[in-house]
Amino acid sequence: MTVARTPDPITPMWRGVIAFRWLTWAFACGTVIVQSGHYQREWLAWSIVGVMALWSVVSSFLYLRERTRPPALVVFDLVFTTALLLTSPWVLSDAQFALNVPLITTVWAAVPPVAAGARFGASGGVLAGLVVGVATGLAREKFDLDVARDGVLLAAAGLLVGMAATMGRRSAARLEQALRKEAATAERERLARSIHDSVLQVLARVRKRGNEVGGEAAELARLAGEQEIALRSLVTTEPLTPNDGGTVSLRAALQLLATSSVQVSTPADDVELPARVTEELVAVTREALANVEKHAGPGAHAWVLLEDLGSEVVVSIRDDGPGIPDGVLERAAAEGHLGVVESIRGRVRDLGGSATLDTAPGQGTEWEVRVPSTRGAK
Repeated sequence: MTVARTPDPITPMWRGVIAFRWLTWAFACGTVIVQSGHYQREWLAWSIVGVMALWSVVSSFLYLRERTRPPALVVFDLVFTTALLLTSPWVLSDAQFALNVPLITTVWAAVPPVAAGARFGASGGVLAGLVVGVATGLAREKFDLDVARDGVLLAAAGLLVGMAATMGRRSAARLEQALRKEAATAERERLARSIHDSVLQVLARVRKRGNEVGGEAAELARLAGEQEIALRSLVTTEPLTPNDGGTVSLRAALQLLATSSVQVSTPADDVELPARVTEELVAVTREALANVEKHAGPGAHAWVLLEDLGSEVVVSIRDDGPGIPDGVLERAAAEGHLGVVESIRGRVRDLGGSATLDTAPGQGTEWEVRVPSTRGAK
């Protein structure tokens, strides 16, 4: 299956770069016309203006299409424009330099910083602006207030365009993610309606009838009930694939652990964490629940609670089993057999968090796992 390529969200900005290039070329051409007869090499001035026009045509064609807009093109644009700017000492006369007449490229040299900002962001735009600013000083063979002003303006132009381009790309990425999420939600709702009308109804009838008959049928009823809950969680839960930011919904992952004996409570809003953190927290929760099933007996119930406190995420796993008798953990530690306890604490410690076990005979057990709420993938 061919995946459609997402178009560059700042393509309209590139059209602006092209328009800016032609506007500045027209200004440069007008400047040469006004200064005609004063250059020390008139033929060279018109030759450079012709080269600028040719490059404007070529670069406009390349910038217009996304597939012909690689980073190397912007770098070459900067180098080529700077090279033309540095020919000014062979074009302008000493009198023109004394009168501070614009260099042969004039404001046409401001295009590469703008293009660099659109392609590389704010830092690329500022760097390109400073390169052109330094080249201006070299061409005039002095670094005075006017040259400094030009450099600041060029860097500022690259900065503003770069910030706008970065914001545009981020906004487009968020919109695309929201649209994908909306489409996935609609598909889950469609599946939920379809499954509710078929599979879930059958499981519900098996569960009800098995409980009425009793005996071995009661065990089938229990299994049908667990599958019904798991299936409902599956069709109503967010997909667990990482998004563009490398994060996965911990809320959705924990909801999949719900069964007839395990109740999962989560916030209404998503709790997005880096994929590795989500995987480890789910693994920790599974270990704790497996321990409940192993030691608390078949009739025990467990509760999983997820809390998002802003600076940290808390996952609590509690059961109503008999608890751990006094001295058992101490004897296990002395013998070097900590098992699940040390496994859980080790996993959480690797995430920079803490895991606390609270238990007493007749009071069940409760794990409280706390990890820093890192919102971006590392």
